[in-house]
Amino acid sequence: MTIDRQKKVKSILISQPEPENKTPYHSLAEKHKLKLHYRSFVQVDELTTMEFREQRISLLNHDAVIFTSKNSMDHYFGMMEKLRLRIPDHTKYFCVSEAIAHYLQNFIVYRKRKVFTGERTFASLLPLMQKHKESKFLLPCSDLLKGQTNKTMEESGLDYTKAVMYKVVAADLSDLSDVKYDVLVFFSPTGITSLYENFPDFVQEATRIAAFGPTTINAVKNNDLIADIEVPNKKFPSMSMALDDYITKANKRKRPKK
Repeated sequence: MTIDRQKKVKSILISQPEPENKTPYHSLAEKHKLKLHYRSFVQVDELTTMEFREQRISLLNHDAVIFTSKNSMDHYFGMMEKLRLRIPDHTKYFCVSEAIAHYLQNFIVYRKRKVFTGERTFASLLPLMQKHKESKFLLPCSDLLKGQTNKTMEESGLDYTKAVMYKVVAADLSDLSDVKYDVLVFFSPTGITSLYENFPDFVQEATRIAAFGPTTINAVKNNDLIADIEVPNKKFPSMSMALDDYITKANKRKRPKK
């Protein structure tokens, strides 16, 4: 971030679906009197049973399933249903957070002894999984994560398989006339891909870009864009905190009179 780009912020576009409940971004908008819009730049597509079978993975050969998102859970149980497979009673579920563990109740009769919960990070699940070394773990994921190395699991010595359950693709943003916002917030490389698929002539100019995660930050820079706000960092673990700090400074900054 350079000081000459620290201009006043009046509008923000969050490249995610609008949540049902109030979020820190809503509080941020109220605090700084911002125009806040949500719009998902990506969409999630189901895999057909034929596409899934091409992976040659037997779901029933795995007695433990790792869930890192609600999407992965939706599509895992959806695929089980499409393949007409009965969910075994002995299956163990390892969820990266309480919220995801709670979401399990939509699919199974919730039994605490079979559900293990981490503390929002994949690494926090590892000690729990190590207690079940004899298990065969399944990690449902998107096509984007299939080719990425999961260092935590690779070094754990645990028997695990990545199973692509859904595809993440660029959304159609043709009804969005332009992206003239002071700040655009991205959470995945696919969001950047979608930006250019929908707006091939996009020029950043004074638009600030906030990017979450190393792969998203790299996607911003690989497209010759400037990542004004990079999260997480030592000072700000969350995007809302980093935005609050940036906007507070930018909107208070004195500008030369014309």
